[in-house]
Amino acid sequence: MREAAAGEPLHVLVVDDDPMVASVHSGFVQAVPGCRVVGIARTGGEALELVQRLRPDVVLLDLYLPDLPGLEVLARLRGTGADVDVVVISAAREASTVREALRGGVAGYLIKPFGADQLGERLEHVRAARRALAPGVLRQADVDRALGVRAGAGAARPGASARLPKGLSAETAELVSGALDAATIAVSASEVAEQLGLSRVAVRRYLEHFVDERSARVRLRYGTGRPERLYERVR
Repeated sequence: MREAAAGEPLHVLVVDDDPMVASVHSGFVQAVPGCRVVGIARTGGEALELVQRLRPDVVLLDLYLPDLPGLEVLARLRGTGADVDVVVISAAREASTVREALRGGVAGYLIKPFGADQLGERLEHVRAARRALAPGVLRQADVDRALGVRAGAGAARPGASARLPKGLSAETAELVSGALDAATIAVSASEVAEQLGLSRVAVRRYLEHFVDERSARVRLRYGTGRPERLYERVR
């Protein structure tokens, strides 16, 4: 898996046979900081060809395509060993279809219609997972973060997803909370944002929520200009 380096865009290929839907989903992607649409495919065959030529990081894959079923496209991508994450975007709701997609190794499954925030959360998770699985020896926390697993044998981590204000998602809260747990010193919102590939403004909202919940505390780092807020977990 190619590591998503700091400041490097996450390249996304949109696959949908409906031009209007593809355009809407492309707009959703472009609205996510650090994400860029590199191509649009209307068929499964075109999707396979563009993955080989454009080398995207993520494929947004519809399951109802005119030439190949989306699950067949997924199987062929896995068969070629393509270094790409796949997020299914489909109206298919059958449990058997979802199970087959999960067995095929998808990084997410969104049922149409969905909103820009939902897609943004999935892309943020993919980016964070690619960072967590950078080449080298991994810690359990890195693996858990990539899989979206909460710390602590199924127990909810303090300040992760409980009582979230409107506009904050549980999935992103888990990512930010995991980064705070892993930090050995107090960190700034900018440092966490760079680590996870998220926007600084969004990360600061989650960190401030953790402070309000008293699962984190804040102190100030003084330098030139305004003091910087640093966050650390309350152990």
